[in-house]
Amino acid sequence: MNIVITGASRGIGFALAKKFAQTPGNKVFALARTEEKLAKLKSEIEQFSDDTRLFYKPFDVMTGDVKNDLLPVIKKDMQGIDILINNAGLLLNKPFEELSDADFDLTFGVNVKGVFRLIRDLMPLINKPAHIINISSMGGFQGSAKFPGLSLYSASKGAVAVLTECLAEELKDRKISVNSLAIGAVQTEMLKEAFPGYKAPLSSGEMAEFIADFAVNGQKYYNGKVLPVSSSTP
Repeated sequence: MNIVITGASRGIGFALAKKFAQTPGNKVFALARTEEKLAKLKSEIEQFSDDTRLFYKPFDVMTGDVKNDLLPVIKKDMQGIDILINNAGLLLNKPFEELSDADFDLTFGVNVKGVFRLIRDLMPLINKPAHIINISSMGGFQGSAKFPGLSLYSASKGAVAVLTECLAEELKDRKISVNSLAIGAVQTEMLKEAFPGYKAPLSSGEMAEFIADFAVNGQKYYNGKVLPVSSSTP
């Protein structure tokens, strides 16, 4: 299978890329802003297998030129895309009254616009059938517990959930399934930066195992769904 993963330089994205790339027959294209971390990812994967096929490119999902700078590179290395995982995200923990316009633009730019741009501009490469997974959050899941300081993050992830539902309807005739996973707290670098000292119940590797299986099999059972992946209630 041919898999494209954003936010692959650390956390869940890093673990996902390793998981997929170590499976025979897969090709993985990893995207993140930092080339050094992507090179580290490739180096770690190559320790497990000489024939592992992992490609990467430093790329900013919010501002990068998908059509001209990214699409041709992926096309050169892959015969279409079977799975697209929009995992790149920005978590900002800041009191509402202290938030700036720039905070809003950056949070929604990465978490929503980045997803929108990548799906739209990579559409010529997406196979039929294919599965698009948008990583959302329990913070953006309606009816879930909300926390102070996460208003922009939660609102942006809520937008991703609705975008997922809309795209599933729009793309169903092309046999492209679109689902969103609203994940709970996972022990990642991003979580540690936003909540120093907090210990999440799941590691990035454990969550990556679940997401990888869902990416391969979930479209058999779901389309246009926003599924909570959390051990807590609500």
